Amino acid sequence: MKNHIEMHRYCDGAIYKFYLVEDGAATRYRREDKNIWILRHPEFGWIIWDDIDNTLMSRPWDTPINQQDDTPPQGDWVSKKDKNSFVYKLRYV
Repeated sequence: MKNHIEMHRYCDGAIYKFYLVEDGAATRYRREDKNIWILRHPEFGWIIWDDIDNTLMSRPWDTPINQQDDTPPQGDWVSKKDKNSFVYKLRYV
């Protein structure tokens, strides 16, 4: 199991780091600086979830849920926050 994920934002090069949380619960990754999670949702598959605002922030762009496996898919993810939308590349480090 990979324990470190980076989300690279295409438009400005920002990088957000997520770390595997091993607490006996389902596989999930927590962002290093906020209570934001990469986790598997039963209806949407892998998503990025904001625990503070209880909102879906991002999901894979081109990997449908029926093609997702036990780890978040590498590749492009699209986010939405308020009126803004960004494209990121998820990669394992």
